[in-house]
Amino acid sequence: MEAKLKLENIEIYAYHGCLEHERKVGNRFRVDFECVYPALSAATSDNLQDALDYSQIYALITREMAQSSNLLENVTYRILNAVRNEFPLITNASVTVAKYNPPLGGQVFASSITMSF
Repeated sequence: MEAKLKLENIEIYAYHGCLEHERKVGNRFRVDFECVYPALSAATSDNLQDALDYSQIYALITREMAQSSNLLENVTYRILNAVRNEFPLITNASVTVAKYNPPLGGQVFASSITMSF
């Protein structure tokens, strides 16, 4: 039996971007995370030790978002790679990192990158 875990609309202030201004002033970002993992043990035991600890995944995401990147592709990849390394029970995962109001010379709500394994 598999389960799908989602952590949606994680709001983080971070310093990602190619422009010096973005890396000094920062911006608001949104992270959406989704994964699939075997859940029969947790479902039958009702014990956190048998489950995927959401707080650890959240901590991993905030840790990677705290490290500046020029590109959204880089921070998205780092989150996915860390998930793969730290949570071997996860069979597949998807991460979207969105930057609100990207500096594109016009009104754009957000730009985002999604990667998965």
